Amino acid sequence: MNILRNFEAVFVVALGLACATSYTLERTSETSAAPAMSAASTMQVVVVSAKRLSAEQKQAALQSVPASALASRTASASKM
Repeated sequence: MNILRNFEAVFVVALGLACATSYTLERTSETSAAPAMSAASTMQVVVVSAKRLSAEQKQAALQSVPASALASRTASASKM
C-alpha cells in the first residue's frame, strides 16, 4: 500500500514538472516569435479586384467547358 502512495506522489510531481515545462517553453517561444512578426510586416500583398460574374455569365462559362472536364474536377475534389 505504501508503494502505491509513492507512485501517486511521483505521478503528481511528474505532472507538475510537465505543466511547468510546457508553460516555460510556451513563454520563450512567444518572445522569440516577435522578430518574425516584424518580418511579416514587410511581406508583399497582392490585391485582386474584379467584377463578379452575373448568373447568365456563370451559366455561359459552365456551358463552354466540356462535361468530362467538370466530372474530373468533381471526382478529384471528392477524394481530398
